[in-house]
Amino acid sequence: MNQTCCPQYTIRCHPLQFQPSKSHKKVLKKMLKFLAKGEISKGNCEDEPMDSTMEDAVDGDFALMNKLDIKCDLKTLSSDLKVSIESEEKEKEKSLKKEGSKDLIHPQAIEEKLGSGEPSHSIKVHVGPKPGKGADLSKPPCRKAKEMRKERKRLKLMQQSSAGAFEGFQAQGQPVSLLPKAKSNQPKSLEDLIFESLPEDASHKLEVRLVPASFEDPEFKSSFNQSLSLYTKYQVAIHQDEPDICDKSEFTRFLCNSPLEAEHPANGPECGYGSFHQQYWLDGKIIAVGVIDILPYCVSSVYLYYDPDYSFLSLGVYSALREIAFTRQLHEKTSQLSYYYMGFYIHSCPKMRYKGQYRPSDLLCPETYVWVPIEQCLPSLDNSKYCRFNQDPQAEDEGRSKELDRLRVFHRRSAMPYGVYKNHQEDPSEEAVVLEYANLVGQKCSETMLLFRH
Repeated sequence: MNQTCCPQYTIRCHPLQFQPSKSHKKVLKKMLKFLAKGEISKGNCEDEPMDSTMEDAVDGDFALMNKLDIKCDLKTLSSDLKVSIESEEKEKEKSLKKEGSKDLIHPQAIEEKLGSGEPSHSIKVHVGPKPGKGADLSKPPCRKAKEMRKERKRLKLMQQSSAGAFEGFQAQGQPVSLLPKAKSNQPKSLEDLIFESLPEDASHKLEVRLVPASFEDPEFKSSFNQSLSLYTKYQVAIHQDEPDICDKSEFTRFLCNSPLEAEHPANGPECGYGSFHQQYWLDGKIIAVGVIDILPYCVSSVYLYYDPDYSFLSLGVYSALREIAFTRQLHEKTSQLSYYYMGFYIHSCPKMRYKGQYRPSDLLCPETYVWVPIEQCLPSLDNSKYCRFNQDPQAEDEGRSKELDRLRVFHRRSAMPYGVYKNHQEDPSEEAVVLEYANLVGQKCSETMLLFRH
């Protein structure tokens, strides 16, 4: 880790606390529009997560809120806000009168501009001043973005107040019809955004199927050739691989053969534990496959490949959000299954920073093996590509190898502790090799695995 050019830090997300960002919501809405009406976004089609930047992850929705378009549609403002704006204009009129100005805009002009967008015909329109003679009083005064945001916040508070009044009147038995209606400020959940209902005449149908990564499974076997073709197409187009290095044997080795054995415990999820392919079927054909491992405490994302022809759907982001929602679903049946592992986070590689956009998430300290919130890690990573995230200088890896003699060795068809094995060895370099192995696997694994020596 401290020697490689691109240190890889294990990253995990907390799905139960996850809230989609504004950019995540855009991807989900884009998918819904495509499924419902066949609409294709006119924006950047190659907005897969590899092209995302960490700014969206670090600042989140707060930064995006500060960049809201200040071209506010005044037609949507409530009458209370109109009165507020009107009173401000009256104050400005009074101050201008004191300075000797005669030709002023009547408040009626403000009201008409708010209501219809057209200038009033019942007021005197001031002729624009000559260059250098001051502001054109025939036009509404410019308002700063900060003021616009304050007005929006004021409107939101008024809506919340009216909602509170609504509850109060209800408690007193007042008719609901007499009360002002207030919009709900409750944000939609991830599931609400993903599974929003589609019209009966929707243009497309998307189905997500979870298939065990096993040739003994009939569904996996029947879709294998289609899945293989998609993998090859993806690798050639996206990663510029030669077709001969992403053939059937390589695909099988990489994404089908798993060291995990399928298990179906009574207290586990209905699908069981093991390796799976999450297939995204659009109108009867596979357009993406997310390879995942379902484990007792987490869902681990292994790989994703998709049809480059559908890059405009941002399938990398979409599939990650679906996998987070899937983890939450599994948690309902298996309470200890509560993490979503995304592999490795590589801060020194800009294309791999997208994993930090799914918050809250943690990075694993490479020296003490404790989880640290990513927000605390990023300032250090900006200064140095390799970092110890644990700020306690006295902290050590609790699982480090402490008793080398307890390490298990397999020698001459017999398993024995290293303490016994070393008494029969004369090679001075042997202990250095065994020590390196012990430091890599830790004390617990060194006692449960066998190190083969000959």
